[in-house]
Amino acid sequence: MGMSMGSASGGGGRRGRRKAPVMAEINVTPMVDVMLVLLIIFMVAAPLLTVNIQVDLPQAQGGSASTADAKPPLEVTVKKTGGGCASKVDVYLGETQIGINELGPKIKAMKEAGAGGGDNVVKIRGDRDACYSELMKVLGLARDAGYRASIVVLPEQGS
Repeated sequence: MGMSMGSASGGGGRRGRRKAPVMAEINVTPMVDVMLVLLIIFMVAAPLLTVNIQVDLPQAQGGSASTADAKPPLEVTVKKTGGGCASKVDVYLGETQIGINELGPKIKAMKEAGAGGGDNVVKIRGDRDACYSELMKVLGLARDAGYRASIVVLPEQGS
């Protein structure tokens, strides 16, 4: 009448072994690593997204702000340097100062090389006090190069 219970050292029984306890804590080390990498990326990328040329933009009513493209548009800035309406203006392509007579061939070459703005759009930032004729020259050069141009203005306060 003997019934064998099995020994703790041999057989296939589980009586003598213990299961490892389940760890109920969250390991935050990988999350901290990812957050630090994202912080470094944003710290490096944020200064590259700003425009450093200070221009006093005019205000406008109506319309809506343009949506961001996957590829940022080409930016041309016209800044008045002094004098009356027929005064001297500085023209910047991105953040690089360029002569107005060099602007047309330069942006045409950029478009042909595929380095132009997203959807072939040029944003023209004109100083509030810059002469209308100077802005229209830049607009004409952009259109001759095959770009659609939009003029950047500040929205009216309260809208």
